[in-house]
Amino acid sequence: MRRFLPFIAIALVAAVFVLVARSKPQAVQFVAATAADIQTSVVASGRVLPPARVDAGATITGRVETVRVREGARVAAGEVLVELEQRELKAAVAQAQAALKRAQARVSSVRTLALPTAVAAQQQAQVNLALAEREAQRARDLLAKGFVSQSRVDDAERQLEVARSALAGARAQSGAQAAGGAEAQQAQSQLVEAEAALQQAQAKLAQALIRAPAPGVVLERTIEPGDIAQPGRRMMTLALDGAARLIVQVDEKNLPLIRAGAVATAAADAFPGERFEAVINYISPGIDASRGTVELRLDVPKPPASLKSDMTVAIDVPGPRLENTIMLPAEAIRELQTDAPWVLVEREGRAVRVPVKTGLQTRGRVVIGDGLRTGERVILSRDLEAGARVRGRE
Repeated sequence: MRRFLPFIAIALVAAVFVLVARSKPQAVQFVAATAADIQTSVVASGRVLPPARVDAGATITGRVETVRVREGARVAAGEVLVELEQRELKAAVAQAQAALKRAQARVSSVRTLALPTAVAAQQQAQVNLALAEREAQRARDLLAKGFVSQSRVDDAERQLEVARSALAGARAQSGAQAAGGAEAQQAQSQLVEAEAALQQAQAKLAQALIRAPAPGVVLERTIEPGDIAQPGRRMMTLALDGAARLIVQVDEKNLPLIRAGAVATAAADAFPGERFEAVINYISPGIDASRGTVELRLDVPKPPASLKSDMTVAIDVPGPRLENTIMLPAEAIRELQTDAPWVLVEREGRAVRVPVKTGLQTRGRVVIGDGLRTGERVILSRDLEAGARVRGRE
């Protein structure tokens, strides 16, 4: 038994030391729960959204002959960006123009030559018919008096039939050459076809020049002279001019602080000293479930000259003013993202676990709606358990 006395004494000394150490208050940091009037705001980052991003490309297949602009170039509406080879297309236009001239000449010929000729032929046929009718009547009269034979009458009758046929043919020819006739309509149809063929050829020729749809800036160029342009292949990307806008993703917890029409202060990360106003004009009705964010879009009435498309920007959106409200740093609240957040409060020298009801969160601070009394000291130290003796300073 005496052999174990030294070990027992050591164990007793250690136990006493632990008890003394546990009874000694731990030094902690704390923050006072003070009620105050608080101006809330939401700080978020986003980017500059171009008014419209357009991919320029060809609608026909052809070899690129000239690329007239490079990245960063400012272009006007209708300015030529890319020029394709045009020799074959110009030849097609020339061929269509020649066909149009032939069709026009035929219409003119029908109107000024064929129709008058047919009318004159009809008039001559009518005169010939009248002569043939008189000659046949004379032959019949002479036959009745016995001065001519029957063969003479027969010849006169044949001539009369020939004259009648000639008049019928002349009338048909004249009718065909008239405005509503077959020949005139055919000539007019050929003219319309020739005009349409010329327009088609000219349209294809125009497609060899790829133009800017509106004023803007060239963001990207993906084609060079000698490349083969094809429909559907992107040649350039343009950011069209227009009102500057910002697109920002805000944590969904900040939705109560945001309203349409609010005026935010913004600045580009590249030029933090150039601050400008931005007005919220759109709050997405849906939430991005993967990130827990909501999308905002803001108009920039007076954008600074340094603001460029896709620039990263930071915005500060003022929220409602909260009166006589307690706010704590987010790090002072345990299990903040759960349904049962709590804090450690110093009461009578010990750390006491106190459930709290949280509210709005802004700039790393959280509104405490219930659970704390004004003036209570909330412990910031994380490596502390409830019930421990504490001491510290604010």
